[in-house]
Amino acid sequence: MSTTTLRVILDQVGNEAPSGVGRYALELTRQLTSTAPRGCDVMGIVPSSPEAEYARIEAELPGLSRLFKSALDRRQLRAAWQHGFTRLPGAGMVHAPSLFAPLRRHDRVNSPGEQIVVTVHDAVPWTHPETLSPSSVSWARAMARRAERYADAVVVPTHAVAEQLGAALDLGDRIRVIAGAVSSTLVVPGDADERAERLGLPPRYVLAVGPFEARKGISELLWALADPTALNIPLVLAGPTNSADLGIEAVRSAARLAPEQVLTLGTVHDPDLAVAYDRASAVVVPSLAEGFALPVLEAMSLGTPVIHSDAPALVELAADAGIVVDRDDYAGYPRRIAEAIRRVIEEPLLAEDLAIRGHDRARAFTWRDAAEKTWQLHADL
Repeated sequence: MSTTTLRVILDQVGNEAPSGVGRYALELTRQLTSTAPRGCDVMGIVPSSPEAEYARIEAELPGLSRLFKSALDRRQLRAAWQHGFTRLPGAGMVHAPSLFAPLRRHDRVNSPGEQIVVTVHDAVPWTHPETLSPSSVSWARAMARRAERYADAVVVPTHAVAEQLGAALDLGDRIRVIAGAVSSTLVVPGDADERAERLGLPPRYVLAVGPFEARKGISELLWALADPTALNIPLVLAGPTNSADLGIEAVRSAARLAPEQVLTLGTVHDPDLAVAYDRASAVVVPSLAEGFALPVLEAMSLGTPVIHSDAPALVELAADAGIVVDRDDYAGYPRRIAEAIRRVIEEPLLAEDLAIRGHDRARAFTWRDAAEKTWQLHADL
């Protein structure tokens, strides 16, 4: 019996600390291999990378039938694919967990097995381009235009993104909503006390998880914590800050928050991240624009109350399991965040109710379900 191969682009999967897209690609591909229909297998496509990254991919994804290693590195491949150059080995289905994809003309009429599906995680390059670098906006829009011309389907994580993207691009009925889920490795470890001490976690704190781009509302959160309503609770930031460090420090200083009121952990691996989630009084997701915001589900899966903005994707994702903070009357947004924090800290019954409802909400999302819907999507095409 002949085998049908799904070729998956494994962008940023082999990094020691994968980005959000890298983690998404890793979790989805792991489940694609375990749920592959009879007669189907999964092959990985990866840019030229250090040997250590190849080794990580092969260790994390033992179910791959093959790992194709491009001769071009990510920067070169990104440029080549933006201009329609460089084809992949073999033929048939391609699934890209981002817009980093070999989008080109293909004949589905005479070769129905030739298909390509890409993923767009948010519509920020169109709705809030000022929060991204000009080069990021330019690349995303250029690749989205290629998707508009050549993609057989475009996966998005929420109906909110589907609506926003549909307003920006002529995709018709090619948009499909397939949500992500919590990483299988986000589990509180047995040595949680030792990890909390090593991380320097305060006895009580609120947590925000990066990356801390301008659209994530981290400045507004810092000003919220400077408000007396927030009860002087410290903030822990988990995730890469890089060049955002200076921005965070400048806002902290302007808000007259003491240095010890803002603890920056940097990039942390899942066991440490799980401890940070588990011990937080609340996780705050104050994003001004968002596509999915995995920290909402991650916090809920570990029973931590969530406070989030009324960005449409967040309201859809959290349903009624978090405290929603209205972004209207922008000048008053930090004060409303502070009030939500105060409520969670001072009202234990509210915090307990949020924890229960959040845990139930997180269980509605699984990577197996995402993989099965992805296979069904390719079958439908």
